[in-house]
Amino acid sequence: MILLQSHSRFLLQTLLNRVQNLEKEIELDHHWVEFDDVRYHVQVSVKNPHILQLSLSLPTSPLETVFVGGLPFGAIEAIKAAYGVIVQILDPPRDGFNLTLKLNLSKLPQDEENRHTLLVKIASVREVVLGAPLRVILKHLASRTVAPDTNQFVALVHRPNESFFLVPQADKVTVVFPMRFKDSIDTVLATSFLQEFMESRRTAGLSNAPPCLWSQSPPLELKGATDDALSANAGFVTFVIFPRHVEGRKLDRTVWNLSTFHAYVNYHVKCSEGFMHSRMRRRVESLIQALNCAKPEQEKTKKTSQTRSFKRLSLKNSRTSSSS
Repeated sequence: MILLQSHSRFLLQTLLNRVQNLEKEIELDHHWVEFDDVRYHVQVSVKNPHILQLSLSLPTSPLETVFVGGLPFGAIEAIKAAYGVIVQILDPPRDGFNLTLKLNLSKLPQDEENRHTLLVKIASVREVVLGAPLRVILKHLASRTVAPDTNQFVALVHRPNESFFLVPQADKVTVVFPMRFKDSIDTVLATSFLQEFMESRRTAGLSNAPPCLWSQSPPLELKGATDDALSANAGFVTFVIFPRHVEGRKLDRTVWNLSTFHAYVNYHVKCSEGFMHSRMRRRVESLIQALNCAKPEQEKTKKTSQTRSFKRLSLKNSRTSSSS
């Protein structure tokens, strides 16, 4: 199965092209949208070719989530810790966006490897911002504590008007995803996929993976949540994260995989649907070919008619023939 990359490929390519042509006065103004309705805007003016403005628009948050200044809690601290002096947060952000960053490309490291690593991290701004609350809670789990002023369960946005839930405890964090799909076929495929996903956890090679459960009804940990937050036509997926899953470098991977779990499932559902459609088309084509071969050959008999020819006579010739 394919895991989604944490960085935006188009943003990374844009940053690399800009750094390679830093002395050229080239104006940039790019808009694009990525999965789960995350919108980007990159702008570079001719007057300041070393300055790049990056704006980010997040999915519309439902009522149960908590945003601070238009961003998830802990996002500002996460940005400052990840990017340092190279990035300045503009307040207020660009109209229609939740965040606008001002990047000074002249302050990038001179070493090529370190510069590329930092650009990849900048291209992963989505993970830094949306994954900030999850990172805070999982960091406390690594030290076997609970973040202060934390509710019984925490709602985090991951899709437009949709959220998933965390139930933090000192020895574990329970993560619950209400799975929603608009198309009825996607719902059926996702339900089957998630059941197989839960069963695959029992294989010997995945014994250290987080426990995974699927149920048609909401788990007891979400008692007290609103009915809209618990509406799910493809059931609920529950992961239990232990301290061993967030030790060292595992933390970044765990944060990203949990933040994009619904997109991961949706991607494989669409791939499965496309695969089945291609198999169905090939099967129909083979059946049509078999039916064509079964048709009896038509008799190729043609009726031929006798043809007659005549010679047109002139008036003089007709009189001569008649007198004779």
